[in-house]
Amino acid sequence: MKFVEEIVVEEFLPTVRSLLAAELRQQGLTQREVASVLGISQSAVSKYAHGEVKINDEIANDERVDRVVGTLATGLAEGELTSVQALVELEVLIRELESGGDLLARLHESAEPALSTYPSFRVHAPDSELRTNERVRSSLRRGLQIIENTSGFASLIPAVGSNLVACVPDARTIDDVAGVPGRIVDVTGQATIPAEPEFGVSEHVASILLAAREGGSDAAAAANIRYDPALLSALSAEGHELVEFDETGDIEANAGEAIAENPDATVLYQTGGEGIEPITYVLGADPESVAVTLRSLASTVHH
Repeated sequence: MKFVEEIVVEEFLPTVRSLLAAELRQQGLTQREVASVLGISQSAVSKYAHGEVKINDEIANDERVDRVVGTLATGLAEGELTSVQALVELEVLIRELESGGDLLARLHESAEPALSTYPSFRVHAPDSELRTNERVRSSLRRGLQIIENTSGFASLIPAVGSNLVACVPDARTIDDVAGVPGRIVDVTGQATIPAEPEFGVSEHVASILLAAREGGSDAAAAANIRYDPALLSALSAEGHELVEFDETGDIEANAGEAIAENPDATVLYQTGGEGIEPITYVLGADPESVAVTLRSLASTVHH
């Protein structure tokens, strides 16, 4: 498995640094000065100068790369550009070359031929659905790891189980929300996550998150824990705004209406009813921030 970032590190950077080092030497800079400008060692500059670093000819021969290298070398040599400004220009170039179908994207596809099996291969487009979904799932995995490593989290899990969910920026349905299949459960005092996060697997917590967003919340992640006035007090003490909603009728609609009255609220709760378990929902900007809140809460309860 090779990521496009590895193509950047292994192919693009050595090639561009080699080209820049050669251009800067032609501009009259000493080996020491070139090393200082590029933020590398003098021995590395020497290796570039003597052709000891393998370069990618396809990258080196690209007109855009050649143009940017020439502009940066002149600007750096004449003191018109700082190293930071040069870095920004190279970052912009990298993003351009990573876009769907462009140079770095093609090199990545050559390294990972299986990627070409995706219809209308657009994994490198910044706004591609595939990249967006994978970023959400990656963030969710980090949040779940925090939860899994949190001592005492199992004490927060309600009878129906917990879930941590996260959505894409323009989420409309539960298929736009990723969560844990089967929910997070308490197994002999340990929070257990049964499977990798997937989209469309958490109907209830996902629906609450979507309802909160419909009501005006900026939250992109949510988790459910057991209801307890002591937990609510601890959350309030940490600066969270709390809103209660009605557990009867359309629960999701009620949650959305409650948020509409206070869009800044980050904790939703209902106190239960006949056949309905009381539940608390914690909202956040991303799964990690929700998980950190729950870690702090578990620590408070545990002690």
